Amino acid sequence: MKIPSKKELDLIRREYPVGTIIEIQKMDDSQAPPVGTLGEVIGCDSMGDLLMRWSTGSSLKVILSEDRIRKLKNGVITVCYGQREYWKSRKEAADYFLEGISASDGSECERYSKIYAELICGKKVCSDEYEDL
Repeated sequence: MKIPSKKELDLIRREYPVGTIIEIQKMDDSQAPPVGTLGEVIGCDSMGDLLMRWSTGSSLKVILSEDRIRKLKNGVITVCYGQREYWKSRKEAADYFLEGISASDGSECERYSKIYAELICGKKVCSDEYEDL
């Protein structure tokens, strides 16, 4: 196993910054989430492996020299009622929350509206929670 240089680690970290959404294409590990599973990069370790938060709840890391993944340029994360959801495209997420707005009222409609507005504004992680000011 080759230990990456500082320059190689910097390249990996620039290519896969924290928050990048990826999709599994191939992982040869009995504990791997299924092909097609989406996840969020939460870091890169000293060996150049990607530390992950998968939509399945798994945290199995990606070994770039062995696993096949696809980086989703338009991937986005939503958090609604505390549930973290990974989307392949911003449009798919926006369509879902727009439909939710039209089919709900009261506080639920407010939650969906907040997430929808953040999606339209281009945020990478869109949440129904308000930060304390």
